[in-house]
Amino acid sequence: MGSGQVTDWQGKNVTVAGLGVSGVPAARVLHGLGAKVTVVNDGDDARAREQAAGLEALGVTVRLGDGDTLPEGTELIVTAPGWKPDKPLFAAADEAGVPVWGDVELAWRLRKPDAAPWLAVTGTNGKTTTVQMLAAILTAAGLRTAAVGNIGVSLLDAVLGEEPYDVLAVELSSYQLHWAPSLRAHSAAVLNLAPDHLDWHGSMEAYARDKGRVYEGNRVACVYNVADKATEDLVREADVEEGCRAVGFTLGTPGPSQLGVVEGILVDRAFVEDRHRNAQELAEVSDVRPPAPHNIANALAAAALARAYGVPASAVRDGLRAFTPDAHRIAHVADVDEVAYVDDSKATNTHAAEASLAAYESIVWIAGGLAKGATFDELVAASAKRLRGAVLIGRDRALIREALARHAPEVPVVDLDRTDTGAMLQAVQEARRLARPGDTVLLAPACASMDMFANYNKRGDAFAQAVRELGA
Repeated sequence: MGSGQVTDWQGKNVTVAGLGVSGVPAARVLHGLGAKVTVVNDGDDARAREQAAGLEALGVTVRLGDGDTLPEGTELIVTAPGWKPDKPLFAAADEAGVPVWGDVELAWRLRKPDAAPWLAVTGTNGKTTTVQMLAAILTAAGLRTAAVGNIGVSLLDAVLGEEPYDVLAVELSSYQLHWAPSLRAHSAAVLNLAPDHLDWHGSMEAYARDKGRVYEGNRVACVYNVADKATEDLVREADVEEGCRAVGFTLGTPGPSQLGVVEGILVDRAFVEDRHRNAQELAEVSDVRPPAPHNIANALAAAALARAYGVPASAVRDGLRAFTPDAHRIAHVADVDEVAYVDDSKATNTHAAEASLAAYESIVWIAGGLAKGATFDELVAASAKRLRGAVLIGRDRALIREALARHAPEVPVVDLDRTDTGAMLQAVQEARRLARPGDTVLLAPACASMDMFANYNKRGDAFAQAVRELGA
């Protein structure tokens, strides 16, 4: 089970750790290749039993309610990305000399010899949008591509499908990268680094190290964020192929080997002849939707990866124009009485919320939910001058209220002590009371949603519904 392709799976004893979105397809694929597959899963609920029944019908062994013991004879573990590295199962594997792969590693190893190269994107925030923009640009260049990985088409389906792709736009989480030791992308980007998932990785250093794995073995370009020095440090530490270049993206004027913005134009000074003297116009800022600063950064990162792959400048413009952002990402819901209402329910951590708040001048901020161990002082200090008022909801709202008291004591705060379904309507009504013509009421919670809502989509839907009721 060393590096390189494993061509003969016949009779290999493979343990798949975890059912769910990656475990079930991995088990099916490995069984189809002739491996003897055992699935272990911590949970034993109705959904797990249903998934187990489907796999057992194929001839796969499933052990529910015990994800900690290493099945006898295991030669390889393929794990769901979310399983923490400190689980007893992995300690037992380590002791027995059994390698552990994630679903991304499995997909990488199962590629055909002339398979499509991967353009990979990671970072704390903006991954999905950047990968979708990248896929739109590659499509505009006439290439057969797909947005895969943490989103869209399953990576296993993409590498094993009948129809070959020219190139893949791959979103990778820090979890997936942790379990993908032999992945080598054509080019890759780390968009930004902020504390997140530290309970899983154990430390900020370990989290950054796993993100930095995306640069290992890059052939053409390691794309980094000029405004986030930590991303450039990861490029320096990476072991890349001879001739691979560091390419920065910036919201300012780009230097040589950078992409940036000049007088409302996205320009490339990395993939041009004589980059010390020349720049190539790629698109206008108005081609990026929405044209918020962090989203322009996403567009530049996507453009850098596409240009590293060799697409013409016109495809960057056409792809960005064709791209439609997902719901709940700085989505303009409506204007009511000259106040704009914007849904950024996807801003589930402080880094994302800070980017969202930076996009508007005068804001009534709706925030709160599950803090996941986050602190809010930096976010509030950075955004205080933009705040007209704040309406706080959710379980951990006191943490935000205290940060507001410290760093923005003059900002009026409404603290809603209710978590029922009507809470969002009241939050929107309170925000309307605080807002003046020209303001933006912004739902950018800086917290997860599960204390009050099934997910951030449902939270955003509740906000949009409440705004519609105002308008009516």
